Amino acid sequence: MPFATSVTVAIAVVLGGVLGWWPLAAWAERNMHDDRMPRRTVRVVVALTTAVIWGLVVWRIGVVPVLPAVLAFTAAGSVLAVVDLAEKRLPNAVIAPTSGVVGALLVLASALTGQWIALLWALLGGAAMFAVYLILALISPSSMGMGDVKLAAPIGMLLGWFGLSAWLIGLLGAFVVGGVLAIVMLALRRVTLRGSLPFGPSMLAGAVVAVLFFG
Repeated sequence: MPFATSVTVAIAVVLGGVLGWWPLAAWAERNMHDDRMPRRTVRVVVALTTAVIWGLVVWRIGVVPVLPAVLAFTAAGSVLAVVDLAEKRLPNAVIAPTSGVVGALLVLASALTGQWIALLWALLGGAAMFAVYLILALISPSSMGMGDVKLAAPIGMLLGWFGLSAWLIGLLGAFVVGGVLAIVMLALRRVTLRGSLPFGPSMLAGAVVAVLFFG
């Protein structure tokens, strides 16, 4: 890895850890209704997750116009994941601003690169991903919540900007990750066949994998 790239990745890791410890962890705490997860655990999980993902993203796609949108999405994703793991819900107070900020940064990325067709794909990708999850929620409301449906919009928007392949990998990756986690939790007897696992973290993981592959 070139020295300049190593320095950039290191900076991203440090910034991700600092922002994860505060204010992202504080944002997660404000959106939790109870104390199922200790405050220190929230801070450690959000800080480590943000630091690792930011480092991987910067290493993979470099300093490019779309990088701020990806970093904003993954930062909010760390918050959403920890809240969903703790309380099995995805708060609108996090999803709504995330969608707005990611959308605005994608517009900026398209303006800087002249890739307006990518912005069109982002809009179509967000609408299509939302529609897919809405249909799934209507078919099986016990396994797919409206929080998952709302989260699908910014995920589809971001992945749509990268193209159809990234969009498809993100969609399929969520279910692969979710299936693997379900098998592991069943094997560890942490959940029963009639139990349920929060799906938000799997959706976010699938999106990150797609960005790393196609970024």
